[in-house]
Amino acid sequence: MLQDPVRYPMVGFTRQNGTRSAIRNLKNPIKDITTFDTIIQVLIFKNPFGCTSYRSARKHHPPVEKIREIYTAKFMYRNESGKRIGTSSETYNSVEGYQTGIAAVISNMANIASHQGKVKHLPDADLFSVLLKCHDPNGEIYFLSLARDRITLSSYSDEAIREKAAAWTDAEPALN
Repeated sequence: MLQDPVRYPMVGFTRQNGTRSAIRNLKNPIKDITTFDTIIQVLIFKNPFGCTSYRSARKHHPPVEKIREIYTAKFMYRNESGKRIGTSSETYNSVEGYQTGIAAVISNMANIASHQGKVKHLPDADLFSVLLKCHDPNGEIYFLSLARDRITLSSYSDEAIREKAAAWTDAEPALN
C-alpha cells in the first residue's frame, strides 16, 4: 500500500533556499555552427566565469564540462517547378556529426529519389543546443544552456553568478 505523502512527510529532507534561473533571448540568432561552436569552446577552454575543477564520487570534473549537445539540420525538398514537396530534419550529438550529416543527406541519392525532388539544406532554420555544467569558485554547481536564440542560466543561488554571465554575454560580440 502506498503511503499518503501528506500524512507521512519525507524524513531527512531539509528545505534549502531556492535556486534560480534566468533566460536571455538573443536579439539575433547565432549566425552559424562555426560561431556557435567557437562560443562553446571559449566557455570551456578560456573559462571566462573563472570556474574551478572539483571532485565528486571519486571522479574529477573540469571547471566547465559539456553535459549534452544537440544539433538539428533542416532540409526542404522541391520538385522541378520549385514547389515544396517535402521537408525533413536530422539531429546529431556533435558538431562533426552535424557537418558530415548534412553532406550525407544532400548526397543521398536514394532519399532524393524517394522524395522525387531536389534537397536543399536550410541553415537559417537549423537548431543548436549545448548544456554546460559549471563549478563556481564558491563551490556552487550551476548549468548554462546555450541555444541558437537564447541563453539559460539555471540552478544557481548566488546572484554574482548571474552578474558574471550577464557581463560575459554583453561583452561577447557574437551574442549581440
